[in-house]
Amino acid sequence: MRKPLIGVTTSQRSGWRIFPLVALNVWLAGGRAVRWGVNRPDDIDAVDGVIIGGGDDISPDLFGGKIISSARLDPERDALEQRLVGEAMAAGKPVLGICRGAQMINVALGGLLDQDAYGTYTASERHWTILPKKHIDVRPDTLLSRHSGTAPMRVNALHSQAVSVLGDGLQVAAHDEGGMIQAVERVEPPFALGVQWHPEHLFYAHRQRAIFRALVNAAAARYEARDQISAVRDAAPV
Repeated sequence: MRKPLIGVTTSQRSGWRIFPLVALNVWLAGGRAVRWGVNRPDDIDAVDGVIIGGGDDISPDLFGGKIISSARLDPERDALEQRLVGEAMAAGKPVLGICRGAQMINVALGGLLDQDAYGTYTASERHWTILPKKHIDVRPDTLLSRHSGTAPMRVNALHSQAVSVLGDGLQVAAHDEGGMIQAVERVEPPFALGVQWHPEHLFYAHRQRAIFRALVNAAAARYEARDQISAVRDAAPV
């Protein structure tokens, strides 16, 4: 049986250690992963789907914001990933965004970010850990809820930015207890899902593995000329 091939973008600094984790999750979901990044070849036509990985903050130059002193930026990666999201959408190929990747999906689709999310959402729990200590609520009747359920979820958190104004075609799929957006998704093809946490570190949790399964299901559907949204929505829930 053919395994969908997924292109995965990574940080120039930490990609060497993060990519194997992402690749493991893609494999557990029934796919194969290839690493992309700055100074690495990429080709939308060669893959069935894309993962925009986590890492540095996104430059406010992309969405008209203002730089803050604590931001760590990678303009080359910004340009690469903004292009790849656009190419994936144009080619009708599904995209999963992880942390920074969720923000990039939103920005690439015309949305805005909050540069100091925890300064705005003061009631939100602030954690900086790969351990699942942050509580979020998955909205019912979302594609995310079809794969990960609607029970309160505990996730990790390594971000300072967050989605503020939704990009074209996106809806909120999860938020934290303070109201900060924690996941966004498209409800029309091509499938796109962005989660503000790092599910690749939580591969032992079936609800987190289900996020990668949603992408692989959508990628397989695209290859087979089936409707991606139906493929995700009709998959067996957790």
